[in-house]
Amino acid sequence: MSVAIKVEDLSKAYQLGEIGTGTVSRDIERWLARVRGKEDPFLKVGEVNDRTVKGTSNIVWSLKDISFEIEQGDAVGIIGRNGAGKSTLLKILSRVTTPTQGVVKARGRIASLLEVGTGFHPELTGRENIYLNGAILGMRKKEITVKLDQIVDFSGVERYIDTPVKRYSSGMYVRLAFAVAAHLDSEILIVDEVLAVGDADFQAKCLGKMQDVSKGEGRTVLFVSHNTGSMVDLCKTGILLENGQMIMKDSIESTVSKYISRTSSEGSYKGAPKAEKPFIDEVRLLSDEEAGRNVFTTKERVNVDIRIDNLVNQPRNLTASIVVNDQFQKPIFASHLNLDDTKKERLGLKAVIPGDLLLPGIYYIKVILHIPFVEFIDNDADLIKFEVEDEDKTEHSIYKVSNVGVINSKTQWHVQ
Repeated sequence: MSVAIKVEDLSKAYQLGEIGTGTVSRDIERWLARVRGKEDPFLKVGEVNDRTVKGTSNIVWSLKDISFEIEQGDAVGIIGRNGAGKSTLLKILSRVTTPTQGVVKARGRIASLLEVGTGFHPELTGRENIYLNGAILGMRKKEITVKLDQIVDFSGVERYIDTPVKRYSSGMYVRLAFAVAAHLDSEILIVDEVLAVGDADFQAKCLGKMQDVSKGEGRTVLFVSHNTGSMVDLCKTGILLENGQMIMKDSIESTVSKYISRTSSEGSYKGAPKAEKPFIDEVRLLSDEEAGRNVFTTKERVNVDIRIDNLVNQPRNLTASIVVNDQFQKPIFASHLNLDDTKKERLGLKAVIPGDLLLPGIYYIKVILHIPFVEFIDNDADLIKFEVEDEDKTEHSIYKVSNVGVINSKTQWHVQ
């Protein structure tokens, strides 16, 4: 199969703070290096893009020495924390910005949806913007007209198609932008995590369309999202970025597992205070004997011990939730507790997951403070990893969790 995208030694540097080096002599030195076709002399002191530490240089490498190949028709998920370099990589591949160093080769036309409003002119109507995007992709007017009805129908904004898009909501913007990118004839489709703006039905519709584009039409798809469950469903290959560097390129399952293992804590979490807001101070997984654990047997209960602080200014309808995910971050179940009746500055909660519920495997717990459908008050708690083992070696031990589910149904069998 032919290569759709080839990236060789790709790097992108940004300068923090003021534009320029700070002195006229250094600016001239940089200009002379560029005229002579040489490397910027000040890039040599640039630092890796690690947001968690204070640097000493005002040059930051958003991407550094990245190389990979993507085959035609492959669906690739690009994974990483905020600031890892995912969006910068997509912007370079989409030719929105240029690399500082390295080479990018792409075969075929590229349609990209990087952020709300990309490629749309606010003064033009939805219909006019469809033709504008098609023209940018190199399509003829007749070709666009053939696809027009499909695009409008998929977007669900037919009533407003002749209204200037500056009057669209962000959700309507994304609906039309994705419909244009997915339906116009391009060999490569690049989608950043803008789909988070749309409602749940439209997100599911978009994922289904991207599966059709990749598997049915043989087009190449690059997808960035923090929803790793959707990535596992959609993609075959994963690329993991961390601090601007590529950690691995492998199957999507292996890449997601690696990412989660590098971003989760084992059995406990310690939070940081938030100004004038309640926050999750601590989360621990405990046995019935109050011992800290991250490995449980199938028969044991998992006690989730939660400490919440700074409840002096507790907002109305504040709710504590736990979400239990499988190894690929697909939610299994959730539990919620409204805290309106608790009038304390500091609060201790215990959520108990009963024994004989989870099959053997690896799981993750996420604890959230929020006002349902209004605001996340504290969504920063790490994923807490724990494992369930089958000490009795029952029939469940022979099956992989991802293949047969995760919940013990306790189905009764009868031989007749």
